[in-house]
Amino acid sequence: MPLGGGNKCGCCKKTVYFAEEVQCEGQSFHKSCFLCMVCRKNLDSTTVAVHQDEIYCKSCYGKKYGPKGYGFGGGAGTLSMDGGEALGIRPAGETSHRPTNNPNPSKFAQKLGGSDVCPRCGNAVFAAEKVVGGGNSWHKSCFRCAKCGKSLESTTLADKDGEIYCKGCYAKNFGPKGFGFGQGAGALAHSQ
Repeated sequence: MPLGGGNKCGCCKKTVYFAEEVQCEGQSFHKSCFLCMVCRKNLDSTTVAVHQDEIYCKSCYGKKYGPKGYGFGGGAGTLSMDGGEALGIRPAGETSHRPTNNPNPSKFAQKLGGSDVCPRCGNAVFAAEKVVGGGNSWHKSCFRCAKCGKSLESTTLADKDGEIYCKGCYAKNFGPKGFGFGQGAGALAHSQ
């Protein structure tokens, strides 16, 4: 044990004391630092996979360092929308998250060859990747809050003018304003 009380954390390089120590492959980690390098999930001895000095959950490790090609991965009949962005893989021509400004919200105008059209990206939405919310069909990867980009579910969304928001962003941008709103339970705002 080095001078100063404990070993150094393999992640943050700060001193790790015995009560908060997790050991893996001869290295010490704080319990709060023992996270997957990609998805940031908490790890334990049954879920950790090590590559050189980096720690991963088994799922991210398999995606990054596992076998590639035909016959590996998602299994028979599955469609994966994971493009590998979290692993540093950038698809060609990727655009950042952009809110929808659909000038023609009619259902007829959104049909393209019998398939629904995603209001966020404008591409066809097929049954395997379809999520319905706010009166429209969306790609799973496009079904996100227009303000903060948070993934949504049908129970966690609010829609306004053909766009979808998480409940927090909706309340902040379109909810009631004025004295007594938005300050939290029992809080008073004092201004001079």
